[in-house]
Amino acid sequence: MSGNRSRPLFALLTGLVLLAWPLLIGFGLAHDGLRWLLPLMVVVFGVRALQMRHQAGPLAVVMQRIAVVAIVLCAASYLLKTHQLLLFYPVVVNGVMLAVFGGSLWSTMPIVERIARLREPELTPAGVRYTRRVTQVWCLFFIINGTIALLTALHGDMSLWTIWNGMIAYLLMGTLMAVEWLVRQRVRRREKP
Repeated sequence: MSGNRSRPLFALLTGLVLLAWPLLIGFGLAHDGLRWLLPLMVVVFGVRALQMRHQAGPLAVVMQRIAVVAIVLCAASYLLKTHQLLLFYPVVVNGVMLAVFGGSLWSTMPIVERIARLREPELTPAGVRYTRRVTQVWCLFFIINGTIALLTALHGDMSLWTIWNGMIAYLLMGTLMAVEWLVRQRVRRREKP
């Protein structure tokens, strides 16, 4: 029984470690700690991939694939004794998210609509149009953020890479989420008779 109670906490902890990727990699490089950090990251990403196998929802498979890519990047960096591959993790994450969100625009139900229907199964036609637009906005975000992440990785300045991928990108993502929430409230108020 205690194992079931600790699962959400463990999932939260592994999620936080994954969010802290740029800071951990920056720390590991600054303190010559990649020898011990990379095997630890492989374990954390492995646990995350296993956790995602037991999750449901539209993003569970995506998160599992991102974890597998991270394992490959960590293992390759460790074996090849190079840190450059690690810098491309944010690029891969943005690329995968763009593929999922963008690909869903050609399906019967964009990913944001699927997520919205988990809370609100009967979306109005205006709600469906709104979720399609939000999916497009997220695609634009992933293109811009992924391009900047790629440029910081190619530039090789670890301070710039860490600041963008470990702080600015998250602040922009949080801002986009907050603005979208505010707009959604306004759209809902407008829809009410």
